[in-house]
Amino acid sequence: MHGVTGRMGMNQHLIRSIAAIRADGGVVLSDGSRVMPDPILVGRNAEKIASLAAAHGVEHWTTDLDEALANDEDTVFFDAGTTLMRCSLLEKAIHAGKHVYCEKPISDDIETALAVARLAKEKGVKNGVVQDKLFLPGLRKLKRLIDAGFFGRILSVRGEFGYWVFEGDWIPAQRPSWNYREADGGGIILDMLCHWRYVLDNLFGNVKSVSCLGATHIPERWDENGKPYKADADDAAYATFELEGGVIAHINSSWTVRVRRDDLVTFQVDGTEGSAVAGLTKCVTQHRANTPKPTWNPDIPQSIDFFDTWAEVPDTEPYPNGFRVQWEDFIRHVVEDAPWKYDLIEGVKGVQLAKLGLESWRERRWIDVPTISA
Repeated sequence: MHGVTGRMGMNQHLIRSIAAIRADGGVVLSDGSRVMPDPILVGRNAEKIASLAAAHGVEHWTTDLDEALANDEDTVFFDAGTTLMRCSLLEKAIHAGKHVYCEKPISDDIETALAVARLAKEKGVKNGVVQDKLFLPGLRKLKRLIDAGFFGRILSVRGEFGYWVFEGDWIPAQRPSWNYREADGGGIILDMLCHWRYVLDNLFGNVKSVSCLGATHIPERWDENGKPYKADADDAAYATFELEGGVIAHINSSWTVRVRRDDLVTFQVDGTEGSAVAGLTKCVTQHRANTPKPTWNPDIPQSIDFFDTWAEVPDTEPYPNGFRVQWEDFIRHVVEDAPWKYDLIEGVKGVQLAKLGLESWRERRWIDVPTISA
């Protein structure tokens, strides 16, 4: 496990996924037996990585990646480090015969991403990319509504993602400074359109074309040491997508917005028979039969409490941590060849949409999304 001293790698992948799986006795396989992941943590700072391993009951750690890759008993390489290093690390692990699993984006360049996906296929190693938002309780409830035909014909999807990331001068920032430097692989378009690709493709229809406008609203921020720096990467993106089947999706992504909605991310889906709004955990619906009939009259206060006209989808099943669920699925894929669809080509698709979004912004036009395969 490389890159687990960072926020996502440590919290979601080490603590809430692998350490939690180990504490519960391993991953249950199809025949009822269990397999126990035995991780080795890899990082540059020996003191930090040793402390992290000790805190979470991990026996093995090292600062030497080559040494770890040379060990035949370590069969899977996972990376949650920086985007700019990812493909070179994956390539090294694939050549060492390791199965690979990683965070996204898998690269900031389509050709580089495609090359590593093709290498994994050529070498015959199992491979995967994190698609965590598909496993959120709110989106799982939304998927259940889609599968049940609740919406009728889906017309549109409207997404709102983001929150105010403090500049770092008088309140410390909640995100690392590299996110706001283009040279370090920062920018919200590269970060978030990778997410929106797999969400749209898997829930509503494959993305056919994109129109995207980015912005750098805050041009100066302060880093982890309190020093000012030029923030030249985009911190907001306003993107519209045309999907197969005629569905229109629009998603705003911003680190410069103050939240006045149900959650840090919400998706409103409108269809001929009903609508729904899903957040991270909750999902509310409004059926055609229960839709109020407002009348436009700006001269009197609104008499309808629109929030009160929606019904919440109940929790009818447990919803464990989404990162853990996908880890368990990938481990089953490696150990017993269980079905798996989120391979590196899915990661390439995310990079493709992000790069086309940047191109659309630069050229101020709609861009079609070509088909990609290994």
